[in-house]
Amino acid sequence: MFQAASRAMSQVFEKPFRAIFWKMLGFTLAILVVIWISLQWIVGHFLGVAADTWGDGSSWINWTEWTISILTGIGAVFVLGFMIAPISALLAGLFQDDIADIVEARDYPHDPPGKALPLSQSAVQTIKFTGVVIAGNIFALLLLLIPGINLIAFFVVNGYLLGREFFEFAAMRFIPPEQARAFRKARGGTVFLAGLIIACLLAVPILNLVTPIFATIFMLHLYKRLASGAAI
Repeated sequence: MFQAASRAMSQVFEKPFRAIFWKMLGFTLAILVVIWISLQWIVGHFLGVAADTWGDGSSWINWTEWTISILTGIGAVFVLGFMIAPISALLAGLFQDDIADIVEARDYPHDPPGKALPLSQSAVQTIKFTGVVIAGNIFALLLLLIPGINLIAFFVVNGYLLGREFFEFAAMRFIPPEQARAFRKARGGTVFLAGLIIACLLAVPILNLVTPIFATIFMLHLYKRLASGAAI
């Protein structure tokens, strides 16, 4: 497993994947900017309503504006950090097949090539998984109030969800979806540990931007090793 992870990390920054990375980075930044603007609009609207209610010259309004500005800045960083996981899930669906095609052509040229999922099925899978990741991370956020549990919750939730998504994607390029899910469940412990590795990368600022590329390459290598019966 660690050999596959090391191989994946070394490939992430190789030339064939750079164009994909820049596209993903552009999409990620665009989404984060939209979220940031939305947060600013919500705060501005709230303050506008308060000003209309209490009067522009109210000292309470001035104090509130100052306090909310600070809290908004802190909250925005927190929210944007939280959104990295769902955004990664969404972007993965857009670029996974391109990434997998490159890996298969370079590392497994003599194996039968994998097949991309039909567009409709791929879109449904992507939307479904993005929703599951959002729900899972909301659950993890609720546990922030419990000291010592919050960090564990982040890694457990994301480790399971990311491991499941990326491994099943790799498997479904070669076997039907039902068999892919069964194959993943039969090796649940290994897939979960691999998902924890992905979650660890997700928790590192800047590096988390390459999470979809790394996870796709990593799980493709892992699937190949498991399917061939090689030692992990």
